[in-house]
Amino acid sequence: MEKADVFAMALEQLDSAARLLKLDANTHRVLAHAERALTVALPVVMDDGHIEVFEGHRVQHSSARGPCKGGIRFHQNVTLDEVTALSMWMTWKCATVNIPYGGGKGGVKVDPTKLSKDEIRHLTRRYTVAIMPIIGPHSDIPAPDVNTSAETMGWIMDTVSMFRGSTVLDIVTGKSIELGGSLGRREATGRGVMFNTIELLKRLDKDPAKTRVVVQGFGNVGSVSADLLQKRGCKIIAVSDVSGAYYNPAGLPISDMIRYCSTSKNRLLEGFDAPGISKVSNAELLELDTDILVPAALEKQITIENADRIKAYAIVEGANGPTTPEAERLLVSKGKYVVPDILANSGGVVVSYFEWVQSIQSFFWTEEEVNKNLERVIENAFAAVWDLARREKQDLRNGAMMIAVDRVAKAVQSRGIWP
Repeated sequence: MEKADVFAMALEQLDSAARLLKLDANTHRVLAHAERALTVALPVVMDDGHIEVFEGHRVQHSSARGPCKGGIRFHQNVTLDEVTALSMWMTWKCATVNIPYGGGKGGVKVDPTKLSKDEIRHLTRRYTVAIMPIIGPHSDIPAPDVNTSAETMGWIMDTVSMFRGSTVLDIVTGKSIELGGSLGRREATGRGVMFNTIELLKRLDKDPAKTRVVVQGFGNVGSVSADLLQKRGCKIIAVSDVSGAYYNPAGLPISDMIRYCSTSKNRLLEGFDAPGISKVSNAELLELDTDILVPAALEKQITIENADRIKAYAIVEGANGPTTPEAERLLVSKGKYVVPDILANSGGVVVSYFEWVQSIQSFFWTEEEVNKNLERVIENAFAAVWDLARREKQDLRNGAMMIAVDRVAKAVQSRGIWP
């Protein structure tokens, strides 16, 4: 499956759920299309004085259940097709955990490692102004994603505020605490991955202390997932980032690795060393002898080419779309469990919702309240997906998709088609 086919992958998942739900053709047709897609050209004056023009996108898949919600990524492989697929997955993710949002997503085609901080800030502000006509606290609320952060969200919030003439805290989520961000937001996606993994282990009657975990990706999601799973007793035997994969069957010192990345060049693991660690390739990492595999990097990492060599009995999708449909069918046919992205990594959007509510009310919760409410939402969502999948004799993705698509379809049908 080529990069350009990532939206076809999202459509295939929708089609599967629609068949199982016996969804009427008209509603299916509506859900297969994004409501709005905006592509923008972003001229930026670079540090040396020349002008570079970057391409950016913002896609809103569905606002049937509430404002669109979704991250903004800065990555050299961003395409409109990818952003559209991600916006559709966001719709299902919000519906799976039953928060009143629809799906949106944004991206700029850029390699941020090749830009200075000033250039990234100028690009962010230019992109913000370009998409400002379609974003807003009650229409579309951006958040961080690949290669964006709380600082990026602060620039977006400030840009909108300058144009509006007043501070607009609820225009984005994932902001710093000083700018109205929520306690617990940075760790929320990884914490959600951990909660989902623990819920799965409970249902399989597995002991976390006897569970080996491999995590692909050591950014915000992967590092927090690894850290929190280790604190719950799991043994993290391998992690990776773009600098390579690090393996120790006796377990890795995750806290030390996180500290190392906080000061290393480009926040990478490159150069990290500790007793017992060996370097392996990314392909080898995915195929290591482990119990749980957490792909927390980019899309389409587990494909029909490597799925047969995956030894983990469960894949918990920390990233969006890391497993292709063909690969997932093979894994499921072998009795493996795939906790789908729309459930597994939903912690980020759940706490984004909490942040948005807090910003609107200007009333902020303690970190304990945030984490407790997140755990409650994830436990309820996992139970609903697990029970439906068991009842309907389906895998977990179809269980999650059936719940999500049904909720969005009912919202579309209840509202009717305008005019």
